[in-house]
Amino acid sequence: MCTAVRFNASDGGMFMGRNLDWGCGYGQKPRVVPAGFPVTYRFMDDAPAAHAAIGMCVDFQNYPMFFDCGNDAGLAVAGLNFPGFAAYADAPADGKKNVCAFEFPLWIAATFASVDEVEAALANTVIVGESAGEGLGVSYLHWIVGDASRSIVVESRADGMHVLDDPVDVLANQPSLEWHLENLRSYVTVTNEFPEPSQWRGAKLVPYAAGAGMRGIPGDCYSPSRFVKAAYLNASYPEKDSEKDNVIRMFRTLEGVAMVEGAARMSDGTFERTLYTSCFAAKSGRYYWSTYEDPAIRYVSLADAAGAPIDKLYVPEPRLR
Repeated sequence: MCTAVRFNASDGGMFMGRNLDWGCGYGQKPRVVPAGFPVTYRFMDDAPAAHAAIGMCVDFQNYPMFFDCGNDAGLAVAGLNFPGFAAYADAPADGKKNVCAFEFPLWIAATFASVDEVEAALANTVIVGESAGEGLGVSYLHWIVGDASRSIVVESRADGMHVLDDPVDVLANQPSLEWHLENLRSYVTVTNEFPEPSQWRGAKLVPYAAGAGMRGIPGDCYSPSRFVKAAYLNASYPEKDSEKDNVIRMFRTLEGVAMVEGAARMSDGTFERTLYTSCFAAKSGRYYWSTYEDPAIRYVSLADAAGAPIDKLYVPEPRLR
């Protein structure tokens, strides 16, 4: 499964990141889509990318099947598993923008500059359940889309398209975003403050140490639990100034909801683990990530592709943060 988080630095710069949790990888690596890259669509007219984009993807025949990415306008998108709730159209609908699920992140990053633009376009959009190629199947997802002003969650369900404001700037997996937000009310008394002592008849109850006010926040790997904990950490983390400190904030926050191998077995018998953690820094255009096997944080940048041919995905050279 997965967890995603968005927040702003003190200067307003946006950071969006995610954990990708699963039992196995798919050969994913960071790639840059240069501005002008010829984007092909299954049911829409092909169009050159209006924006350069960077993120983690599977390179499928020079087509970036992004798990998450951000663009040169400061807009970012991440797809998270949503089986049992996601429902796509079986065929394109007349008079609509028909976007395949595997095309959605690239379409967002290559086409739009803001969440407002995305939201307006989605009013006439259908997600089509078409596979990218033979044997690849269809992933049932929902998406968080964010910029410096806000984030939305996009869920295509059996009753149609839902585009929802995300006031906590967090997304996990099932159930729907509305359910997760309602569930947060169960934790309304949780606080990061040091509690005052309490008197129970003749007994004076004093906290052992810091953290007593956080009692009740879940720590398991279940999707509702990860949503609650990520929302709490995102709301409680002090605002930071520098890119370095905000990247640390992202990785520490997502570390709080990371999946450790052996903790949760999937239905196929394998253990789920956090394959990678990422962070897109919108102002610098840098994409940071670490993997389960190597926790060192590396980064690549949109600037790495300057002067590169626009008809090929660019493979940047990673550097240590």
